[in-house]
Amino acid sequence: MSTENVDVDLAVTPFGRKVGERLRRIRRQKGMSLQDVEASSRQEFKASVLGAYERGERAISVPRLERLARLYNVPVDQMLPLGRPQGDAALVDAAYVGPVTVDLQALEGYSGSEAHLLRNFVTMIQVQRQDFNGRMLTTRASDLVAIAAILDTRLDDAVRRLEEFGLRLDVGQE
Repeated sequence: MSTENVDVDLAVTPFGRKVGERLRRIRRQKGMSLQDVEASSRQEFKASVLGAYERGERAISVPRLERLARLYNVPVDQMLPLGRPQGDAALVDAAYVGPVTVDLQALEGYSGSEAHLLRNFVTMIQVQRQDFNGRMLTTRASDLVAIAAILDTRLDDAVRRLEEFGLRLDVGQE
């Protein structure tokens, strides 16, 4: 089975376009053409598929995003758009929001338009932290910034939206 087909997502989203723009910007900063990436990756990243990612026509999975980041020699978090309409102030604000605990069981049942991206992002965090309790995940400030980008909203609205979606555990529930 080809790994390319795993990433197919027919819905073009604003966040998908932003991710694509970021991928293109990084590739160009590296001075690489789509064909250069295909050759450097030993055909793992076909030029046509990478082009579709960059146009936001196709969603890239978290594992493939991590492999592309390694190919570009760029930290994986830099592969995502900032998504902060208020600029770098959101990074500072994240420290004041405090940790948010995500209900992983509720996330499995969540079917909103952002569900796939949120699940992939949470899986990436679990792998990085080797935290597989399966019930909850407490986010860090930088995680919240990425979640806000996935939700295409400001940081303070991201926490509220997680609550609206039933994905945030109250401290008392933990």
